[in-house]
Amino acid sequence: MATEKCFAKGSAAPGPVPKGHIRLYSMRFCPFAQRTRLVLNAKGIKYDTININLKDKPDWYFEKNPLGLVPALETTAGQLIYESPITCEYLDEVYSEKKLLPSDPFEKAQQKMMLEQFSKITPYFYKIPTGKRNGEDVSGLVAELKQKFSNLNEDLVNKKTKYFAGDSITMIDYMMWPWFERLEIFELQHCLDETPELKKWTERMLEDPTVKATMHSMDTYKAFYKTYIEGKPNYDYGL
Repeated sequence: MATEKCFAKGSAAPGPVPKGHIRLYSMRFCPFAQRTRLVLNAKGIKYDTININLKDKPDWYFEKNPLGLVPALETTAGQLIYESPITCEYLDEVYSEKKLLPSDPFEKAQQKMMLEQFSKITPYFYKIPTGKRNGEDVSGLVAELKQKFSNLNEDLVNKKTKYFAGDSITMIDYMMWPWFERLEIFELQHCLDETPELKKWTERMLEDPTVKATMHSMDTYKAFYKTYIEGKPNYDYGL
């Protein structure tokens, strides 16, 4: 796991991408960037990491990604790719030795459709804790999230598979995983209580060497998250 301190406003731009590597612009605790790290690690790709201070971004980073977000990839040829699903699909196509996406066009489309559905779930991980802190009634949002989890559980039941596209981990599992890894931080782990197959999926994912390689300890996550909700995120926490 990368341990480089983050680059903030006023920092000098990094040098060229090392030969034989690809560069990942990341932030150590970002679930979207973790998607790309999962794929890089799963495929055994050599990469170097530049972590970005997302609250005080260096000016030069907007030349890498005009949106100012992470993740972004840069090749030795200076090609730039950003947006987490796009970076992951790019890596899967370019480094084709160990494919994470199916070659069958329909099966690939199914994974993309599922990812599109999952993108409607991720806002709940932020809305519910924010609502709680503001003293709002979040019971309706929690019920909606439980229903979404129930749908995912049903999907696993119907497929009779260990993972979302078969009995081995594929791209869709890695695309969804970072938010399940953070359930405890968001105090949402109880939302899995009535979804036994989905819970088993999370347990299997925790055993995956790639997942283990990109995780932080729960204490580290919680400590970072505390600084984040206080409005002073310590992106270098634990270094």
